[in-house]
Amino acid sequence: MKTFTYNYNFFYCLILFICFNLNSTAQSDSTLVIRSSVDTTENKLNMDATFNRPFLSVGKLPVALGGYFETNTQYAVTDGVSDGFSFQFRRLSIFLSSTIGSRLKFLTEIEFEDGAKEINVEYAAMDLEFHSMLNLRSGIIINPIGAFNQNHDGPKWDFIDRPISSTTIIPSTLSNAGFGLHGKYFFRNWIFGYETYLTNGFDDKIISNNENRTSLAAGKINIDKFEESNNGVPMFTGKLSVRNRKIGEVGFSYLTGVYNKFQDDGLILDTKRSTTIYAFDFNTSFIKNRINLTSEFAKVMVEVPETYSQQFGEKQVGCFVDLTATIIQHKIFNWDKAKFNLVLRAEYADYNQGKFRETGDNIADDVWAIVGGASFRPVGATVIRFNYRYLQQTDLLGNPPASSAIIQFGVSSYF
Repeated sequence: MKTFTYNYNFFYCLILFICFNLNSTAQSDSTLVIRSSVDTTENKLNMDATFNRPFLSVGKLPVALGGYFETNTQYAVTDGVSDGFSFQFRRLSIFLSSTIGSRLKFLTEIEFEDGAKEINVEYAAMDLEFHSMLNLRSGIIINPIGAFNQNHDGPKWDFIDRPISSTTIIPSTLSNAGFGLHGKYFFRNWIFGYETYLTNGFDDKIISNNENRTSLAAGKINIDKFEESNNGVPMFTGKLSVRNRKIGEVGFSYLTGVYNKFQDDGLILDTKRSTTIYAFDFNTSFIKNRINLTSEFAKVMVEVPETYSQQFGEKQVGCFVDLTATIIQHKIFNWDKAKFNLVLRAEYADYNQGKFRETGDNIADDVWAIVGGASFRPVGATVIRFNYRYLQQTDLLGNPPASSAIIQFGVSSYF
């Protein structure tokens, strides 16, 4: 059996080397240091999210550096039982970008999760720009399914937890090795965008996992997915986006591929079994961008073997709706454009849409949550946030749900 391990020491040394050079150059001539003034709250197509980040460039150094972190504390109670306060350092992401030549760009993102317990190359791709409507991208690509999967950076959100449907129905963050085309077309107040990629896909862990349910999130954890395909059949991901500068953006995305290993050295082991995701996303802002609405809906269909029990769902759905309202926006202390926001999220996920064959009763296995809170943004790239989350989760048989109340306080910022 092949094994694959990351050389984590290489990542540490690379980052330290770049930071040392940035610091040395900056000390020699501080006027050479340029920080991009990207406002990460500005509305753009979701497909631009990968490059719509603040970067620090120094002199003639060919590499620009950026990143973000997320940290928080929470107190959770489930059915009257609590383990007390927990402090969490959820993730640290490092961005490195370079313009290799005319119309040649490279960007990579290395993510350290849970205090470096997990270290992943989340994105590493080069773009060859032939035309605004025709660009070739190759490398480790974030599959453009839904909106959150691409636009997931912590500082862009006023909520501490990522949406349930965007982490368990659509696994966040889903990236694979592959290549494809993308482009945009501009017409007056309209922007049209498309993306289409062929990549490696999921594996059998979609149904053979410790969760004992159909789980695309479990199926994406394949240590060999950047080295080879699980079954030799490419997974297809495509997305169409339309944005009106005055109305908002709507996106339709589709993903499909064979997930099981159906043959080995020419020997047929099983029939091909596929998984498919349809997703719809919409975002808009009104009242001079003081109120922002973001929503996403996803439906998953998985071909489950007949030998598996009914607890492994063939259909899953999930959705969320976020509402963010800016109630104060003016100079606070020394921050000229500080904002104070109120936020509200409603979310739902059904992991098994169907009925028991024996009784005709609905299969449960679902969860819903309401999240309210407030956030303070001294600048657009930094957010201090407080959330209260109420969640109910029902088991497969529809027994009385487990109820949880969670209080969270945290900080997330680009640097």
